[in-house]
Amino acid sequence: MSNQSKNIILGISAGIAAYKMYDLVSELKKLGHNVTAVITKDARHFISELPLKVLSSNPVYCEMFLPELQTRPVHIDLADNADLILVAPATADIIAKMANGICDELITNILLATKAQVYIAPAMNTNMWEHFTTQKNIETLVTKLGYKIIPPEDGDLACGYSGVGHIASNEKILKTILYGEIEAKPLYGKKILVTAGGTREAVDPVRFIGNKSSGKMGIAVADAAHSMGADVVLISTVPCDRSYQVIEVESAQEMQEVIESEFDKLDALIMAAAVSDFRPITTSKQKIKKKNEDITIELTRNPDILEILGRTKREKQVIVGFSAESENIEKNALEKLEKKKIDMIIANDITIPDIGFGSDENAVIILTRDKKKEILQRQSKIQIAKHICNKLVGIFEEMKEAKKI
Repeated sequence: MSNQSKNIILGISAGIAAYKMYDLVSELKKLGHNVTAVITKDARHFISELPLKVLSSNPVYCEMFLPELQTRPVHIDLADNADLILVAPATADIIAKMANGICDELITNILLATKAQVYIAPAMNTNMWEHFTTQKNIETLVTKLGYKIIPPEDGDLACGYSGVGHIASNEKILKTILYGEIEAKPLYGKKILVTAGGTREAVDPVRFIGNKSSGKMGIAVADAAHSMGADVVLISTVPCDRSYQVIEVESAQEMQEVIESEFDKLDALIMAAAVSDFRPITTSKQKIKKKNEDITIELTRNPDILEILGRTKREKQVIVGFSAESENIEKNALEKLEKKKIDMIIANDITIPDIGFGSDENAVIILTRDKKKEILQRQSKIQIAKHICNKLVGIFEEMKEAKKI
């Protein structure tokens, strides 16, 4: 977005960082933009309407109904006239309302009615930011509604905590909403292919050999990469509606064909899918009828996609694998990392109840080619996905320093 004069709605919710919006309004006005502040009812505990009115040279809105001013619904007027909307600070409460279409504030009504680009600058306690529901709501806003997130930063918080949750600086917010998001998107310009779900190997038209993978981890990784600016292609065995390209496949061979057709164009391949090791040698064209005697299904090995591509990848390409293990977790994962000649592997213990397959949470060990190890304790797959993508950013930066890219 250029610096051409814009009609900007600034939605201010009830967070201690609200006071920083005085300076933000002032800076936007100096740059020639028309700013209208819309505050939540509880934001009045943190910020005063009069300074906002003076600094913006516009009325400050809070209530849905203003009979003395209205000729048509105020939320529709504001929504229609906005070129962009910024919600800052965005509390966990307002984020939850936005993600679920709850319209008990003027700003949430405006957001539901607008066609303008929406930016969100979250600010809250670290535990609230990292909570699964907040991360799930952020995922919804990004992947389903196309909102742009200006991530909170690590720092000292008003509640006494120190950690991620501090609102982004006004400088960063301004650069993001006015001049584009490249600075806030460390994977911008990278093409990344992610696989998700468990492959199905047909026995007959209705039966298959498969596994318990839900695809949640792979989809979370694709979402994280997309939110960090990457050009993402997701190859999934489960239906997935996203704003980036999704290619649905069923079998390991279908997945291999799509990956190989895209591989030369990729900067990174992240193989989160649970690919079947075996498939039936023959597939019956008709449903196999139940008989009194036992039947035998002969199996043959599927190609090892990771090993094939690990041997052929270019020096500037990065390959990330996953390893679901039931014993000797680290040892087996390390052997796979070295054998397949990949750059990073994420290992998890499938014997731990309530996490892993089908769950929204996991606990993993991350191993890299340079012999580094990192243990992530139980947390949401969304958080793990973001961590993996941040590790990927680090690998690209190291390659750049080594002049490989």
